[in-house]
Amino acid sequence: MAAIDRGEMIVMAVAAGLVGAAGASHYTHMGPVVSFLACALALAGVAHVIGEATDQVGNHLSPSATGLIQSAVGSLPELFVCIFSLQAGLVAVVQASLIGSILANALLVLGLAFVVGGARHGVLHFENQTARMIASLLLLAVSALVLPTLAAELHLPAGAHEQQLAVVCAIVMLVVFGFLTRAMLTQGQRAVPSEAHARAHAWPLSVAIGVLVVCALGAVFVSEWFVDALEPAIDAVGISQTFAGLVIVAIAGNAIENVVGIRLAAEGKADLAISVVLTSALQVAVVIVPVLVLYAYVSGGAPFTLVVPPILAVALFLSVLVVTVVTVDGEADMVDGAALIGLYVIIATIFWWG
Repeated sequence: MAAIDRGEMIVMAVAAGLVGAAGASHYTHMGPVVSFLACALALAGVAHVIGEATDQVGNHLSPSATGLIQSAVGSLPELFVCIFSLQAGLVAVVQASLIGSILANALLVLGLAFVVGGARHGVLHFENQTARMIASLLLLAVSALVLPTLAAELHLPAGAHEQQLAVVCAIVMLVVFGFLTRAMLTQGQRAVPSEAHARAHAWPLSVAIGVLVVCALGAVFVSEWFVDALEPAIDAVGISQTFAGLVIVAIAGNAIENVVGIRLAAEGKADLAISVVLTSALQVAVVIVPVLVLYAYVSGGAPFTLVVPPILAVALFLSVLVVTVVTVDGEADMVDGAALIGLYVIIATIFWWG
């Protein structure tokens, strides 16, 4: 532990304290709202430490390998929240939180990155080929989420086989992820550059892995407490399950780890910022969604399909389309960022009433 400096120890101690407070609020029955807020803060703390430990791993591995580890480990809090929510039968919350994660990354976080970076550096210039590639893959993945909804709404024969269609889409997305993984390992062209992960003060690899294991265990417990408090808190506050999943659960699950994207934009590293933010949105669409579909199918619990409320499907598709248009020319400024944030606020407001 001597390899971890004082500031990092303080951050870990704060995260551990938040986890302890969440456990205390859960087991002493302090009330659903208090427990929900405590668990949300604990999830954010765990996600932050996971992000730091993953970045430290980047000091020892290639950018490609680090990108894969980040994809696998960085979304653990969100994945566990969704699994426990499925077990509790909160399918609408899971669907909304997954779509909310994509929207939060692609609109809110990327928009904030453009606003902060544009305020400090004016027009941000970035290599548009990488951004276009990620946006194209994201558009493909989003299509796999939107098309089953259209099949159901248009009463096509496939609409009567929602679960089987979801399994097929999940397998297709995992196959695409397999090709992406192979390209990352063999070509390195789709990896987030090492500058996004490297830290001047490096931990030994064993320490970084140990911190990741401890955080993964903590994420399991906090996620279960979070879901236990979720439905009572929703009822107590009087908000809809869709809004809770789309905004609150999505932000609590993964927004903290993407603060790095805003930091990189503030430093003028637009290429890295876009890679980090859009890759986070992509991993939700091509990894977490298919894993949950297959988990629900194999476990025999509440069926989890890709048929969502049509307005959610339209909002998701239009959002990714707007992001593609904004990034295709290789430059962005504060106005582009404000437009992305504005679209996110409009979508969130639509679901405030349910």
